[in-house]
Amino acid sequence: MNRHEVKRQLQQVTMWTVQALDLVFPPRCVSCKHAGHLLCPACLTQILPAPLPRCSHCYAQLDTDGLCSSCRYHPLHLSGLRAFGTYQDVLRSCIHALKYDGCTRLAQPLGHLLAGTFYTHRMRADLLIPVPLHYERERQRGYNHASLLARACSKETGITLREDILLRQRATAAQVGLGPKQRLHNVAGAFSCTSGKHLAGCRILLIDDVCTTGATLEAC
Repeated sequence: MNRHEVKRQLQQVTMWTVQALDLVFPPRCVSCKHAGHLLCPACLTQILPAPLPRCSHCYAQLDTDGLCSSCRYHPLHLSGLRAFGTYQDVLRSCIHALKYDGCTRLAQPLGHLLAGTFYTHRMRADLLIPVPLHYERERQRGYNHASLLARACSKETGITLREDILLRQRATAAQVGLGPKQRLHNVAGAFSCTSGKHLAGCRILLIDDVCTTGATLEAC
């Protein structure tokens, strides 16, 4: 049994444990804190797509003159970037709870939103790869939130999920609070690819929870 199979089994056990605890301690909505749902129907309806118009390349909101300041000064070297919504309000609460509070079941509704974004923008991909955590950070947290999102998205879209191709070979400081140049320097050389020769001609869809400057995605 390899490391990824062991990890999946441990996550399955964790899910069963959480479901059992819900019977004794009903969950509270991560946004409004009302009891009964981890994300109540009322708050779910408040998670809205990013407002338009958006840059056709990096998906940043356009200036009043119709130009993208991000691509004007710091164009991404990705083929393109798409996001469901902006990191604020209910969506921010959900991502924070998934990432830091152990609310791993939020990956399913959030992954559903990612799958919807994939279809809305008529994207195409051969492989779906989550942004990896360093093994020490994943061990401390108990899971990789990007992997959970990617699994939920893969299940709905049918795109092959690969978690063994991209590795984070160097631990990095958190990107929060860093400027664009600092972010690039922080993740430079932090990732490695285990089987690049098998990726020729493949369309790769990278999945992460939040994109600020795109530095992490570009490093991947």
